[in-house]
Amino acid sequence: MPNDAVTPASTLQAGAQGAKPLRQRYRGLIWLVSASFFMQALDSTIVNTAVPAMASALDVRPLDMRSALTSYVLTLAILIPASPWLCDRFGTRRVFGAAIAVFGLGSLFCGIAQTLPQLVAARVLQGVGGAALMPVGRYVLVRSIDKREFVAVMSTVATFGLLGSVLGPLMGGALVEFTSWRLIFLINVPVGIAGLWMNRQDMPDYRLHHANRFDLAGFLLFGAASALLLTASELVGAEHVAWGHIGECTALALLIGVIYVWHSRRTAFPVADLSLLKVRSVWVALAGNLFTRLGISGMFLLLVLFLQVGCGWSALMAGMMMVPQALGSISAKWLVNRALARLGYRRLLIGNTLIVAMLLASFATFGRDTPAWLIALMVFLYGGFGGLQYTAMNTLIYHDLDIRHASMASSMASTAQYLSMSFGIALATLLMESLLQGHAHSDYVAAFRWTVLILAVVTASASRVFSRLGADRPARRELPA
Repeated sequence: MPNDAVTPASTLQAGAQGAKPLRQRYRGLIWLVSASFFMQALDSTIVNTAVPAMASALDVRPLDMRSALTSYVLTLAILIPASPWLCDRFGTRRVFGAAIAVFGLGSLFCGIAQTLPQLVAARVLQGVGGAALMPVGRYVLVRSIDKREFVAVMSTVATFGLLGSVLGPLMGGALVEFTSWRLIFLINVPVGIAGLWMNRQDMPDYRLHHANRFDLAGFLLFGAASALLLTASELVGAEHVAWGHIGECTALALLIGVIYVWHSRRTAFPVADLSLLKVRSVWVALAGNLFTRLGISGMFLLLVLFLQVGCGWSALMAGMMMVPQALGSISAKWLVNRALARLGYRRLLIGNTLIVAMLLASFATFGRDTPAWLIALMVFLYGGFGGLQYTAMNTLIYHDLDIRHASMASSMASTAQYLSMSFGIALATLLMESLLQGHAHSDYVAAFRWTVLILAVVTASASRVFSRLGADRPARRELPA
């Protein structure tokens, strides 16, 4: 049984008539988790905007910068499964504080990197810290916030992440335009210092009396399979494609994956508990996340390259064009509870996935002469429906689970999210590179159009996954009427 340093929310709720609402009682915690989401979102969106400038400074092609993006999210995906055990062993407060510190240190090293390999190594260190931020934050909220308010709280937290997405492109474009791209990483250092102070004040310390034995073998198997799959995708984009090596990496990754499945069934406490997949909403949430993000994760990197390289826009103007996406997502966050209450998860996710895919396909109509206001409008709509998609997918996994499985579910959800993001970015850049016939502006425009059409088909396939959900039943209403 948990040996919690703070009283669980259910006990507080049962024993305190007339107490403050849970969201007010845990306001500091919500601010802290929101700040961590903000820091991660700011980092990722700033990097996307600055890719062309960073490539020029490091003397590489813009598409070669994918290794700096995928290395970060792949590190997150590999290390996130260790976060439940770390919380059980060392406590959520200590783990979350260490994650903030390491993330800030990695940001500092990114800001002083002189070559692409140095930048990749620093991004990996960032990923080591970032691996615990999102899953631990989600887990603590699940433990502390009552189910009736959970979706509303997650929407609030996600909104702060989206504020990072709003400021990221603007700051990234402005810093590249008027100062240096290195400041886009260094800005995380003061944010991290503030986060460490908030962690000491507001983070509850959930832990176990005696942590279960860590599944080191399963952890290594999972990490090896993930790394080999991404290595195979990187080899496809190499200048001289070695198909034999690609096949070897892919086959070995699949073999290791099969070994992990066998191992997890014979381990009392696996690093990823595949028995949770017996719950329909869990496996649908994970599989739907995979196919959705595989199609859309690389979209805004492609859009930045399209606007800056294909259309000749400045970094600042391209960054400003990312703002409507975040504004659309923020607007949608306030509608998700009512949409779920009216439609339920099945109908909302099937319909919304197809709308996102159609909006993605509509980007293929963009060209050098497309008015900026039209691009901004389409990006706003795409961001709005994308925001609905993300929130619905991220809360679906907890819908039918007992609180005892919250930590593992949070870890698996975050792992699936970042693993699919890393492959989504790799897929988008590989498609762009394979369809690019030259280096003229028109070549980038043509490659962008065909790439988004293919990614739209991949995204639409996720609707088939969400159709496997059970019949919709009236959802709990999370917000007052």
